[in-house]
Amino acid sequence: MIHLDEQGRPHPPSAGDETATLLGFLEFQRATLAWKCAGLDGPGLGATLPPSSITLGGMLKHLAFVEDWWCSRWLHGRDPEPPWDTVDWDGDPDWDWHSAAADTPEQLHTLWRDAVARSRALVTEALADGGLEQLARRSSSSGEAPSLRWILFHLVEEYARHVGHADLLRESVDGMKGE
Repeated sequence: MIHLDEQGRPHPPSAGDETATLLGFLEFQRATLAWKCAGLDGPGLGATLPPSSITLGGMLKHLAFVEDWWCSRWLHGRDPEPPWDTVDWDGDPDWDWHSAAADTPEQLHTLWRDAVARSRALVTEALADGGLEQLARRSSSSGEAPSLRWILFHLVEEYARHVGHADLLRESVDGMKGE
């Protein structure tokens, strides 16, 4: 049974196996990001806390990229799909963060939700094919391929870091507080 908190976030199982616990923490972090970005208009998603240029909209787009990068590109070896397939990453390594300013709130939320849905499906497929030990189809320049376990831990780490930023940004926009 999944327990939801007052913001609708699923609590990770307190006595689950490794896979359920890991996926539970990832889903909790995803739900926290969704909560922090919910109900904001373009200026709200574009607000910054100087000197940083990080925005909640940029965070949605960046984490959509991170989901696709690790679950589609690395884990399953697939080529980048739109919008990532035409980006000049050498010209702007932070394109995902910067380009979000030109997107509507609906576009940003849809991009992120679709990337999360793809990742969930790809992770489910990988778990069925080899479990957490399964190695990614892509490898680093040194020939090392991360395991699905590593990729999932990395996603939890990536979300947890940015959810901390989201707390501060959201509070600065409208005073909303909470973990």
